[in-house]
Amino acid sequence: MAGQGDVMVLVELSKIIIDEKRQDQIIVLKEKNGDRQFPIIIGFLEASSIKMKLSGIEVPRPMTHDLLIAVIEGLGAKIDKLIIDKLVDNTFHAKLELALENGNVRRIDCRPSDGVAMVVRSKAEIYVEEEVLKKTAFLKQ
Repeated sequence: MAGQGDVMVLVELSKIIIDEKRQDQIIVLKEKNGDRQFPIIIGFLEASSIKMKLSGIEVPRPMTHDLLIAVIEGLGAKIDKLIIDKLVDNTFHAKLELALENGNVRRIDCRPSDGVAMVVRSKAEIYVEEEVLKKTAFLKQ
């Protein structure tokens, strides 16, 4: 969990690179008020879920990420933000921060790919720990 003095940087989804011949796909997150960006390798299903939502494709029945949003909201909470807070052995770790009706906040461990799929459905923001960004970022060309 991120500590009190940690610096969080606001980022946004910049690109989704889908190659149907490969199992792994790539999303690129870009610093919202800067030039740094970094890629995250994600699975095909998560990339498809993100792409479908961003493309406005409506499905007749709820997909897994839609279901999870409905459950969270049905329990009176909302997704406040996604925090990518660690990089361990080239694997990103993240937390979904939920704001509860009573004013409390809960952080739930999640994969960044699932977190991004949830964020594009909830309009929440994405933050990256500055130390993670320093290890992974490159400047936008």
